Amino acid sequence: MSELILYAIPFFFLFMGLEYLALRHAAHENAEEAAAIGYELKDTGTSLSMGLGHVFIAGAWKLILVVILAGIYTISPFQLSPGDWWVWVLLFFADDLAFYCYHRSHHRIRLFWASHVVHHSSEHYNLSTALRQDWSPFTGSMFWMPLGLFFEPWMIVLAMSWNLLYQFTLHTETIDRLPRPVEFVFNTPSHHRVHHGSQEQYLDRNYAGILIIWDRLFGSFEPEGERVRYGLTRNIETFHPVKVAYGEFASIWRDVKAAGSWRDRLNYAFRGPGWKPEQEFHDSPAGYDPIEDGQGSTLGGVRNVENGFGKSVAIRSAGRRHVIHLAAPDGQRRGPEGGRASE
Repeated sequence: MSELILYAIPFFFLFMGLEYLALRHAAHENAEEAAAIGYELKDTGTSLSMGLGHVFIAGAWKLILVVILAGIYTISPFQLSPGDWWVWVLLFFADDLAFYCYHRSHHRIRLFWASHVVHHSSEHYNLSTALRQDWSPFTGSMFWMPLGLFFEPWMIVLAMSWNLLYQFTLHTETIDRLPRPVEFVFNTPSHHRVHHGSQEQYLDRNYAGILIIWDRLFGSFEPEGERVRYGLTRNIETFHPVKVAYGEFASIWRDVKAAGSWRDRLNYAFRGPGWKPEQEFHDSPAGYDPIEDGQGSTLGGVRNVENGFGKSVAIRSAGRRHVIHLAAPDGQRRGPEGGRASE
């Protein structure tokens, strides 16, 4: 673990204490809302336990990563000097893009999601949630290895650390929205609240680390609209750190063992977290009505969605959910990938 993160730990606790005091009144005033506000003892304890475990596990793994990055840099013909200022600018953008790719893949591939789901497992959203990190950080390293062709290993580790520190500040409800230019370029608490939402329109959105421009460029941006409901579409209902850390891996194993073919086994592991074989749409617990092709095959499922965007339907196909807003308040509708199309 980078020394930068270790030095920041006392400040993590200081700012969590300040946030707790700021949110205590808000939690009381909004006690009847479906989305929890503020801190809850067991939830915070789990987040801190996950963060403490991550310090040791990720710290040990980072030593291995540094060795790998050093090997790549040693044989690379593209070595850049840390003495040139523009190299640091390039590193900033390269690291942030690497994080975007890492983050998006860890939502779209279930085997990767099994480690990242830890961070989304809290039904609360506060600074302690930022510390709820996985105990299996091994799948993310590959996204930073290409940077080893250009940058010294210590530079890459430093960039990963400053990105993580920035993201700590995003996990709060004490900040509403920042000025528009900031919201347009940077990831903000508002944008990241969307990312932690469990409503249909918020799923798989806003993967940014520091710069939200990647989401705007690659079609994964969604602004904050209705009040965000935090957690998972099906919450894990446990505060046990080991179950939080490895519960989804166990679920994948059960699905793979029960699968009827090798194709389904691979799909359970490497398709999206919601993927199921076609025949299971008829029995889907999410309540989807099957869409058939007229020849007895099921193509997907459809159901109505109740949210703050007007009349909508959700369509599920090949393990992916899409929300189409038929009559949004602004006179527009959202397409399957969250983009806007004029009426």
